[in-house]
Amino acid sequence: MNRTEQPAPATPVHACFTLRFSSTPRGARLARRLCAERLHAWGVPYGGEGHDVLTLLVSELATNAVTHGHVSGRDFRVHLLAFTVPGSGALTVRAEVTDTRGDRLPEPASAQGAGGDGTGGRGLLLVDALADRWGWGPRPEGPGKTVWAEYTVRIGPPSAPVA
Repeated sequence: MNRTEQPAPATPVHACFTLRFSSTPRGARLARRLCAERLHAWGVPYGGEGHDVLTLLVSELATNAVTHGHVSGRDFRVHLLAFTVPGSGALTVRAEVTDTRGDRLPEPASAQGAGGDGTGGRGLLLVDALADRWGWGPRPEGPGKTVWAEYTVRIGPPSAPVA
């Protein structure tokens, strides 16, 4: 299992992106699209495995914030951080999604047991399977929680066009 309560690695921040979205399906969709664009701008190209995995992680976390973390009149926040290790050719992206509902904590469907109602947790199974690390913590500036996932992708100079 990849779940951990530890913070992101202490490496230099390459780039960051933060935005609030309405706690609606449209807000979750917009979060996914804007994060996909931002990843491409950071050198994680559209159509690559790393881009697809990171976009799916953001999508699942944003959808969970809308579905299970919704509080009427409150937005959710997406915060992307890209960490680099000089000379490694790798970029670790940490996707954090913060909502204002602290009473419903993230739990993958497999951890809910046979008595679960079957209405949630399947997205977190995907997060658990795809992310290098993931976890959650209390929202630092008020009620709620932040769920995060990290994934490391190889980056490099763009390849030359094939003639």
